[in-house]
Amino acid sequence: MQEAKAVARTVRIAPRKVRLVVDLIRGKQVGEAVAILKHTPKAASLVVEKLLMSAAANAEHNYEMDANNLVISKVFVDEGPTLKRFRPRAMGRASAINKRTSHITIVVSEKKEG
Repeated sequence: MQEAKAVARTVRIAPRKVRLVVDLIRGKQVGEAVAILKHTPKAASLVVEKLLMSAAANAEHNYEMDANNLVISKVFVDEGPTLKRFRPRAMGRASAINKRTSHITIVVSEKKEG
């Protein structure tokens, strides 16, 4: 079975937050998934929607797949590099702040007829 994928690397949103959005669309048809993302009020949904459209375009252009039969077969979020920052605290101390990044991967494939 042929697959097309799209990867967004080093996205400045914590993986934990992106996974909440990604879990909503896993296994769905592309059209339905886009509709869900458009109505999800989270910052990550914009990024995921853009990536999903890219994966669908890759499938159509590179593999001549039918856009109407595309299904999200795999979608996962890995942790990217963490930006480490420090925040001043009372009595001359400092506490660490980790600004986490994500690598988001979406794989689409054609649904079998039947």
